[in-house]
Amino acid sequence: MRWMLLLLVCFVVVSGSLHSCRKDQLNLSPNAGLRTSTDSLKFDTIFSSTGSVTQSFKIFNPNEQRIRISDVALMGGQSSSFRINVNGLGGPSVSDIELAANDSIYVFVSVFINPNSSNLPFVVSDSIRIRLNGNDRYVQLEAYGRNAIFLRNQTITGVETWSNTLPYVILDGLRVDTGATLRIPAGCQVYMHANAPLLIDGTLLVEGEKDHEVVFRGDRLDPYYRDLPGSWPGIYFRGSSQDNVLRYAIVKNAYQAIAAIDPSNNSNPKLILKQCIIDQAANVGLIGYRSSIDAENCLISNCGKNIVIQYGGDYHFTHCTAAAYSTNLLAHAEPVLTVLDFTTTNGSVQTNPLNAVFRNCIFWGSPGLVNNEVISAREGTGPFNFTLENCLYRADTDPAFSNLQSVIRNLDPLFDSIDPFNRYFDFHQRLQLLAPGIDQGTATGASSDLDNLPRPVGIPDIGCYDRQ
Repeated sequence: MRWMLLLLVCFVVVSGSLHSCRKDQLNLSPNAGLRTSTDSLKFDTIFSSTGSVTQSFKIFNPNEQRIRISDVALMGGQSSSFRINVNGLGGPSVSDIELAANDSIYVFVSVFINPNSSNLPFVVSDSIRIRLNGNDRYVQLEAYGRNAIFLRNQTITGVETWSNTLPYVILDGLRVDTGATLRIPAGCQVYMHANAPLLIDGTLLVEGEKDHEVVFRGDRLDPYYRDLPGSWPGIYFRGSSQDNVLRYAIVKNAYQAIAAIDPSNNSNPKLILKQCIIDQAANVGLIGYRSSIDAENCLISNCGKNIVIQYGGDYHFTHCTAAAYSTNLLAHAEPVLTVLDFTTTNGSVQTNPLNAVFRNCIFWGSPGLVNNEVISAREGTGPFNFTLENCLYRADTDPAFSNLQSVIRNLDPLFDSIDPFNRYFDFHQRLQLLAPGIDQGTATGASSDLDNLPRPVGIPDIGCYDRQ
């Protein structure tokens, strides 16, 4: 029995050694295969002179022996716009990579696009060849490049008009000096870096048109970041700023999308917004701080706080929709409209007269975390006028100190499509015949809606869109 047990032990040891030797052998057979986790990598729009995010894929050795990959190489060589890193070694080509049996390695890929003469987006492509024992496997690479005008930490001191032939990429911020004017034409696209606020001490004139809007957004366009709230600071109209007009502007994914601070230096509103969209601001979509804003046919959607009026001021909102729904990027946890005549600094409460009139507006949000979509508070003894006229809103309790005229409470506006899971929202009211805001407005003189379609003479719809 002892000799049989000893023989069995020897057999197991020898078998294990032989198996270990086989795994340690280098497989030189042309039939040895490998596989990759993907056969292509695609990069979204990348501005020339800037680098991309890094993507990766894996190379797997499914064999029972180790293999030696002859090379992992960019077919475009040194002139390629792409860069690779294989197991910590940079390319365009990395040679003699050993890979143990049933093991894998990462290949990291980035792209840097040189400027060219094109005004339109263009495609940059290449491929990575993986050569093993005389056999080649390829991973295709594709990126969309775009030339741009880059401005870094600049100050505009005179009257300047931009072009719409190329997008603008703003790095470290842009300032319009006191007394200066920046004019942005229809169709212009402005991409803001994460550290780049737009500071207006003078005048900003945005001259967008329907289907040729002026777009302000973050400069990261890869899938996760393109819709990420808080991707750039926002647009700030500061103390000396005056006579600002934004028409058909879209302001996306900022921290505080638009802030009007302090009164205008003349009798005009500090900021006029016409047919504008403010979307997915992390903190506040539109804030007025002891300032003056006129807004007409505007949509403020899915922000941390959609509209905040603080420390009083003079505000007129007509045919605006403020709506918010929780998504995987941002929870709806604050009212869509907050109106205050005070601010608190170092424990000291300061107040200012308030005049805030909202006509034919919708204030709505998903239930759960917010009971009252419209709230107001008063601390001062001076003038305080907060009027909601022909507005539709969701609230358990009417806002304090408010003047309510022909309001509609707690009737779902029946927007055309609300899909928080896929972050798709259509705030028109065309599909439901019984949408409660239809024909419930009051005449205001607003002749068209956010789609630039004519509003009917007489009784218009509530909100930024009119059913046609």
